[in-house]
Parts: sequence; structure tokens; C-alpha cells
Amino acid sequence: MAERNISGVRKASILLLTLGSEKAAKVLKHLADEDIELLTLELAKLDRIPDAEKKKVLEEFSTNFQAREFLMAGGIEYARDMLEKAVGAERALEILEKLTSNLQVKPFDFLKKSDPMQLVNVLQNEHPQTIALILCYLTPKQAAQVISSLPEALKAEVVKRIAMLDKANPEVVREVERVLERKVSTFVTQDFAQVGGLDTVVEFMNSLDRTTEKEILDKLSETEPELAEEIRSHMFVFEDITKLDDRSIQLVLREVDTKDLAKALKGADEEILNKITNNLSKRAGQLLKEEIEFMGPIRVVDVEEAQQKIVNTIRRLEESGEIFIARGGGEELIV
Repeated sequence: MAERNISGVRKASILLLTLGSEKAAKVLKHLADEDIELLTLELAKLDRIPDAEKKKVLEEFSTNFQAREFLMAGGIEYARDMLEKAVGAERALEILEKLTSNLQVKPFDFLKKSDPMQLVNVLQNEHPQTIALILCYLTPKQAAQVISSLPEALKAEVVKRIAMLDKANPEVVREVERVLERKVSTFVTQDFAQVGGLDTVVEFMNSLDRTTEKEILDKLSETEPELAEEIRSHMFVFEDITKLDDRSIQLVLREVDTKDLAKALKGADEEILNKITNNLSKRAGQLLKEEIEFMGPIRVVDVEEAQQKIVNTIRRLEESGEIFIARGGGEELIV
């Protein structure tokens, strides 16, 4: 049977059948329900599989798997070189076109394996617009580490430009890649890709340490007050605890270590302290105030670290749907 006449579902079913029930079950656990249903139906229809067809499916899987490993390890040029040696130029091109289309390989994937400090050394002398473009393709955590380590004058400027980014011309992306790495290491589609924007900034900012977060927002407040306010409205910072309802506060307090809570409230506004103690028993509230009072002087960095722990807990509870954070813009609840 010619390869082009074998459907993807049939190929997958033949592969699962070849793996055996135990290994096939492990694979199926990672698939969506609709995919499992399709494969199960196809498996039920399978009768005797010609040896030639089975061999063709296994060879295709082996080649595609190997190509994917080459692609992830060294980029598209490396994968092409290795595949050409293995299966010839024509077959290598066919495999890579199909694979890169399915994988939707993103630009700058080769940077994701780099140490953040190495990235800072590479990027700090680049134009802020170039840095902003590159960071949009990194993971939020990695981008946050890079932003934190950039020179002071660059931080707010880069964040501003990320927020203002809308679409990236693939030719520009390719050129930046060539300059940065002197090789094409990823597959870039011809369509204009959505990058940057407010959501990207908020995701980065939520990954920053509190000190850097505050520095950037304060700087933006001076130069771009409207943008700073828009970013703040989509974020949650420690001072926003006062916006939580009592039920949410109580859920947060169950998750927070008492020592961290005392540190976080050291020097906090009376409104924040009252919001917390009002959701504790009278005895627990009094003990908390005494612990804060007897704590003595404490480093600002320790206070901010404790505050960030609490903010992270709140963000986690919000993401899981256990609490709701009112951010304005029509998100108020009707009870």
C-alpha cells in the first residue's frame, strides 16, 4: 500500500498495535479523549496488517522521531544536514516540511536552552525593540530572569516596547535570528505572528521579584502613566490584598505560613493589617500583632520576599478558581 493512502489514524493505530497493550496504554493516557476514541475505533477495525505496510509505518515513525530529535537538538539546518546523510536530500526536505508544520516550531527556540545570564550578556547591548521581540518568544520565567538582570535604564523601556508590540514580520524575525545566532535554527511561518501585548507583559511581570516589579512600574508611572496603570489593573500586587473579599482572605490565610505573614505585614499600611486581622480570630489577630511588634528591625528584602510568597499563593488560588480577584472593568460580582 502506498504511503500516501495510509491515514494518520491508521498509522497511529498500527504503531500502537506494534507497541503492545502495556506500552500503548501509557501512550493513550497522554492523549485527548476524542483522540483516544478515534484510535480505539480504528484499532477495532484493524484486521491482518500486511508486513509491507507495518514496515512502512515503523520506518516513518522512526525517521520522524529522529528528525524531531535533530530539530530540537540543533535547529533546522542541523536536522536537514543529518537527515540528508540518512535518507537523502529529497526525503529530508519532505520530512522537515511536514514536521516543522506540525510542530509549529517557534523562532528563537535555541535560546530557551541558554543560561539567562548568558542571554543578558548577549542582549544588553541590543536595541530595546530587538530585546522586546526576542523576549516575546521565550518562556515567561526565562524572560523575567533576563529583564531582572538588564541594566536599570533598559528594564522599563523593554517592558514598554513589549506592551506596544502587536505583530512581527517574519522577515524581520529571521534577520534578528541571523544576527543573533548566525544561523537559521527554527522554522518561521509566512503568516504574521501575534507577539507581545499587554497579556505578555503581565505574564512577565507576574514572574518578576517584587523589587524589580516595583522598579519597573514606578519608572513607567513617570514616563508612561497610562500604560503603568493598565498593567497594574491586570496584575495583583501585595497592596491589592485589600481588594479581596473576606472569604478569599480566609482561604489565603490557610495557605500562608504565620512567620511569612508577620514579615510581610511589617511596616504595612494599617488598612492591610486590619484586612488581615479582621479575618482571624480575636486571639490569632492579637498574636499576629504581637509577633510583628516583637520582630524588631527586618531587612526590606526579607519583607518583600515574604510579600511575594503571599502574592504567589493568591495568584495560584486565583488560577485554580478558588478565589476571585476583582480588577475592575465590569468584573464586579452580583450577589
